[in-house]
Amino acid sequence: MPEHTLRACADDAGKRLDVFILEALKDIEPGLSRTHLQKAILAGAVTLRGSLQQKPHHKIRQEDLIIVRLPDKESTLLQPEDIPLDVLYEDQDLAVINKQAGLVVHPAPGNTEHTLANALLHRFKELSSVNPQRPGIVHRIDKETSGIIVIAKNNFSHLALAGQFAKHTIIRKYVAVVNGNMEFDEGVIELPIGRHPRKRKNMSVGFGTHTKYAKTRYRTLSRSCASSLLELELFTGRTHQIRVHLAFLGHPILGDVKYGGNNQFVRMALHAKLLGFIHPRSHTYIEFSAEPPPEFLRLCASNKS
Repeated sequence: MPEHTLRACADDAGKRLDVFILEALKDIEPGLSRTHLQKAILAGAVTLRGSLQQKPHHKIRQEDLIIVRLPDKESTLLQPEDIPLDVLYEDQDLAVINKQAGLVVHPAPGNTEHTLANALLHRFKELSSVNPQRPGIVHRIDKETSGIIVIAKNNFSHLALAGQFAKHTIIRKYVAVVNGNMEFDEGVIELPIGRHPRKRKNMSVGFGTHTKYAKTRYRTLSRSCASSLLELELFTGRTHQIRVHLAFLGHPILGDVKYGGNNQFVRMALHAKLLGFIHPRSHTYIEFSAEPPPEFLRLCASNKS
C-alpha cells in the first residue's frame, strides 16, 4: 500500500482535500481519478494532522500534514457473499458473531473470497473502513477456531475497540481439547513468543530480542486417558499464542497440524468461548459467550478409560 506524505503551502489553503491530493500526486500516481480518490478518502486512506479525515470536501490549511495510503493497484474490492452467520448481538455500533470453524476472518494476498469479511459485506449495510481491505474486522481468530468475534460497524467503534485490545483490557476465554492428561488443575503460562527461527510461517517460544511477553492462564475442566478439556484466558494477544503455549507444554491442541504434528480430530479443537469489553458508546461492560461445540465434549467422553 503506497504511502505519500504531503505538506500544504500558503497557496493550498482553502482547497478541498481531494483536489489538493489529486494535484499533488498527478505525476506520482498517473491515472488516479478524483472518483477513485474520493472513495479512498471515505474508506479511511487519509490522515490529516494525525487524525483520520474521511471528508473529501474538507478545506485544508497552510502547513497541514497529510498522509495518503492508497490501496495497491492490484488490490481488488471485496465482494459481498451470502455466507451464513450466527449473529449473537447487533446494534448501531457493533455486532458479535459466533464464527464457524473453517471460515477465514479476512482476505490474504491472492485470496479475496469466501471470508468472514465477504459475509459481513452481505449481512450489514455499514462497516468500519479503518482498513478498507478488512471492513469491520477489529481482531481475528484462526480459520479452524470457532467462537466469538466482535465486528465494528463504524470507525468510532473500531478505534475504541482496537484501543481496548491494544491495552489488553478485553476479557477473552477459550476452550480447547489437548493431547494427553494435563498434570495440574490450573496454572499460568508466561513464556515469550516470537517468529520461529527456521519456519517463518510459525511462531515459537523463545527468549531472544525479537520475542514478546505472552501470558495465558489455564484451568483443567476434565481429563481422560488420552486428552484433557481446558478453559484458557488470554492476557496478551500474540499470534497463535494458545497453540504455541500448549504445544510447548507438551499438550498440543488436537487437530493442530501446524504445532501438534497430529490430526486426531476433524478440526482444530479450539473455541473462543467468551468475549467481554466496554461498549464504545454506552461505556458499560458487556459480555458474550458461546458454548463449545458438542463434538468437543463427545471427544472427551469417548476417550475416558
